[in-house]
Amino acid sequence: MTFQESLSTSRALTHEEQRASPRFALLLRAAKLIGREGEYLCIVRDVSETGVKLRLFHPLATERRLALESAAGDRLGVEKVWEQGGEAGFRFDLPIDVQRFIAEAGPYPKRPIRIGVEQVARVTIMGETSVVRLRDLSRQGAGIETDRHLAIGQYLRIEAEDMPEFEATVCWRKHPAYGLVFRQLMSLEELAVRAFHMQPGRLR
Repeated sequence: MTFQESLSTSRALTHEEQRASPRFALLLRAAKLIGREGEYLCIVRDVSETGVKLRLFHPLATERRLALESAAGDRLGVEKVWEQGGEAGFRFDLPIDVQRFIAEAGPYPKRPIRIGVEQVARVTIMGETSVVRLRDLSRQGAGIETDRHLAIGQYLRIEAEDMPEFEATVCWRKHPAYGLVFRQLMSLEELAVRAFHMQPGRLR
């Protein structure tokens, strides 16, 4: 075999080996898990075509079949394979496009992760307090429903049993639904733990 033939064979083998090897990416990216009992904030640690490793902020208990949703709203079916020490491994229902996953392609523009919650909260405006329904929570704000008519840009304070008082401003409205932006920023861990205790299945 000549040197050129040997080099060509080596290149061919390398190409075949590359095609056979799994694509793998290391990430540190917020996402959320959606299950029958609620929604849970998580961090994507690494991903391959067939599975993903997540950092969790609390145990998932009996939840095994869930959906993993990105910041752009792309949703993938997953099954929990293992859970230990604040991390868990999940198998995708179908092999995924890793590059699409990394790019966070989805039906919506990329936005902060919002966790769906279900809890009564209290809103105070100019000393007058009323009860509202807290519908979702992010690091930067919340979605609420109330019979009270609020104005865009209106300043208020909001608190709930599992959430301390936050100063907030109304940023959008579609009565009876309103969006609030907080003047303080929650950490990922704080959001994860607070939202976990607000899940419908955990209402007291």
